[in-house]
Amino acid sequence: MLEALIFDLDGTLADTEETHRQAFNAAFIESELWWDWSPHRYAELLHVSGGKERLVHYVESLGLPPAERARLLEMVPALHRTKTRIYTELLEQGKRPFRQGVAKLLGAASAAGLKLAIASTTTSANIDALLRANLGQAPHLAFSVIACGDQVRAKKPAPDIYHLVLSSLHLPATSCIAFEDSLNGLRAAKAAGLVTVVTPSRWNADEDFSAADRLLASLEEIDVPALERMLGDARAAA
Repeated sequence: MLEALIFDLDGTLADTEETHRQAFNAAFIESELWWDWSPHRYAELLHVSGGKERLVHYVESLGLPPAERARLLEMVPALHRTKTRIYTELLEQGKRPFRQGVAKLLGAASAAGLKLAIASTTTSANIDALLRANLGQAPHLAFSVIACGDQVRAKKPAPDIYHLVLSSLHLPATSCIAFEDSLNGLRAAKAAGLVTVVTPSRWNADEDFSAADRLLASLEEIDVPALERMLGDARAAA
């Protein structure tokens, strides 16, 4: 029986990646680094899960002398805090909306008595900012569990964040469905034993999602009865 829906945040609930990219670039300017992540470059960097990890990967890719590399790596925590502050400000100004079909599915799931959870590699501050900007559409909604990347040892594609959510929900993977938009997210959810629906965004539409249980353009294409049938079919096949 379907008991919970578990959602990734960035790219799944909302197409926030452009806002993240702008916040990174603004943080670079504020920190007098003068880097610039183009949309193409940022799409490549999205293969690395986690903002701080993304920054570390970028610094290490620059081929700098050891002393300069070490100096920049020491800046990563403060740089990421600056980026998070700017990202929150941008969300408050722009009200980045949920993707098509998200609010409708959240409302239907809540009305059906299903638990809702978030399993994201982003920070709790970023999650709070996005939810504050959007839950005015459906103020009755509540997430039973909100898990962020800082709470686990390994980020996606490791399944740690999903194991944490399932443990907090006190539910087996066989009673839940995960929703992702990236290959790293799909791998994490499947490694945790979850039936997974993928709705790619423009940032990762070319990735291989053949392992997904359902691949959709948006959550407008699915409803709770269809999810219940999907879970039942998956359990029967297993």
